[in-house]
Amino acid sequence: MAKKNIFTDAFGNLYFLKRLIIFILGMVSYRRFNGFNKLKISGTENLVDLPDSNVLFVSNHQTYFADVAAMYHAFCAVNNGYLNSIKNPIYLLNPKVDFYYVAAEETMNKGFMTKIFKLAGAVTVKRTWRAEGHNVNRMVDLSEVENIMKALDNGWVITFPQGTTSAFAQGRKGTAKLVKNQRPIVIPIKINGFRRAFDKKGLRVKVTGVKPTMEFKKPIDIDYDKDNAQVIMDKIMVAIEQSEEFNVLHEYDKELKAQKTETEN
Repeated sequence: MAKKNIFTDAFGNLYFLKRLIIFILGMVSYRRFNGFNKLKISGTENLVDLPDSNVLFVSNHQTYFADVAAMYHAFCAVNNGYLNSIKNPIYLLNPKVDFYYVAAEETMNKGFMTKIFKLAGAVTVKRTWRAEGHNVNRMVDLSEVENIMKALDNGWVITFPQGTTSAFAQGRKGTAKLVKNQRPIVIPIKINGFRRAFDKKGLRVKVTGVKPTMEFKKPIDIDYDKDNAQVIMDKIMVAIEQSEEFNVLHEYDKELKAQKTETEN
C-alpha cells in the first residue's frame, strides 16, 4: 500500500492544496451550519483518542455534499481541541487533512465544483446497482476497494453504507465485507435535519432556522472473527438508526393497511 509523506497524501494530492481547499470550502459553508442554520453536534468526545488511521465512520445520508461538509467542520474542530462545537472557525487554519470520504464516481464528475470537492478527499467508486438513473448489475471494481483500503491505511474514512440519500434504504454488504477484511474501528454517525435544511445536492440552503443534528456514537462492538458480513451490516444499520425498527412511517403504513383489511372483512 502507498504511504503518505510530508508533502502529499496517500493518493499523491499536495497537502498545501488540500489545506487551502478545505479552508476555502469551510469558510464558504460556515454560515450554513452556524448562521442560517445551527448545527448541533454531540459525541465528539468519542473521537479524541482514536488512532490516526484505520478508522471507518459509517453514516446515514441526506444530501450529496452538506453532510460531508459538516463532518469536515466537526473533524477539524476536534483536531484543534473544540468538542461538540464549531463556533470558532479558526480550526479551519489547521484542518484534518488525512480524512477521506467514499463518493459515487458519477456524482463527483459533474461540474467544476464537484471536482473541487473531490480534491478535498473523495475516494470515488462506481455503484454496482445504479448508474445514471438506471438500475444496473455490475461487478465490484477491485481497484476501488484497494483505494478505500489505502485511505484507511493512511487516515480516517467516512462511508455511507446505504449508498443513497433515501431514508431507510437497505445497507450494501460491500461496507460490511470491507470491515470484516480491514478490521477498522467503526464509528457510527447519525444525522438528521439536513434534508430539510438543504437541497438534495447540499449546495443551496432550502430553509433557514433549522437545527440539523450530528451525533458521533461510540465504536460498534464487532467480533471480527465470528461476525459474518450480514451480522456486521445489521449492527451498522441499527447504530445509524436506519433499520426497520426505527422507521416510524413504515410501522404507521402497516397499521393503516391492517385497519383497512379489518374494515373490509
